[in-house]
Amino acid sequence: MSGHPPSPPGSESTATANPPIFIVGCHRSGTTLLRLLLDSHPNISCGPETRFLADFAQITRPPLWPHLKRYGFPEEYWHRKFADFFDSFKSDYARRQGKTRWADKTPRYALYLDYLDELFPSCQVVHVIRDGRDVVASHKDGWGYVSAVKASKKWPTYIRAARTVGKRLSPSRYYEVRYEDLVGDTETTLRKLLDFLAEPWDDALLTHDTKPHDVDPRYLAFSSKRRSMAKEQGPVYRSRIGAHRRELGPGLRLLIRVLGGRELRALGYR
Repeated sequence: MSGHPPSPPGSESTATANPPIFIVGCHRSGTTLLRLLLDSHPNISCGPETRFLADFAQITRPPLWPHLKRYGFPEEYWHRKFADFFDSFKSDYARRQGKTRWADKTPRYALYLDYLDELFPSCQVVHVIRDGRDVVASHKDGWGYVSAVKASKKWPTYIRAARTVGKRLSPSRYYEVRYEDLVGDTETTLRKLLDFLAEPWDDALLTHDTKPHDVDPRYLAFSSKRRSMAKEQGPVYRSRIGAHRRELGPGLRLLIRVLGGRELRALGYR
């Protein structure tokens, strides 16, 4: 095989003055809310979930990697290809919106932060964390009892996976946002987050509901219904904090304590 060896991933278009942002966290933790808030910033574009990087990650890992390896290219070659492809459409989407930086919100990527680090070695990760008991209550409310049971295992799995990799990343690349802070003191929480992202403050973030977003209309209807039920007028509703106290029976309360008790205690959720 002739030619120069491939450049390391992230060395060209993916290494920019505006590093990519990945918003991750267990489902029903507030990642969509944060996506819409950041998408309202004049510099940041955060479009719909992509999800497929989780599939790409499997290509360069067993049992699939031995098949792809026969092409004769190292793993770094494929990482570069995938990173360039991902960056290309994300950048095009951002430019179409008049933005200079792209973000991605895909909760599942909490399980693949090591892979994101390989593809985008300068990326910044924002991990949204919510009380696991409220996450279970939200799954139950949205998708039923079986989903709540599964969430009791999923929540601590996501927390452990993201925080484990987060400890290996520098403080300038990994940041945790508590859902309770995000909805309880939105402006202060966002100002701290924007400092981490090295972006200037903009009041547009406080009126994200008046901005256009490429989002499923069902989410907008759902959020509107939530605000109406809670009799809250602002764009961010706080009524779901502590929902587990009202909505979880003894069985689910015990399950999340057994499966996620260590994470609950470590995060200060009593």
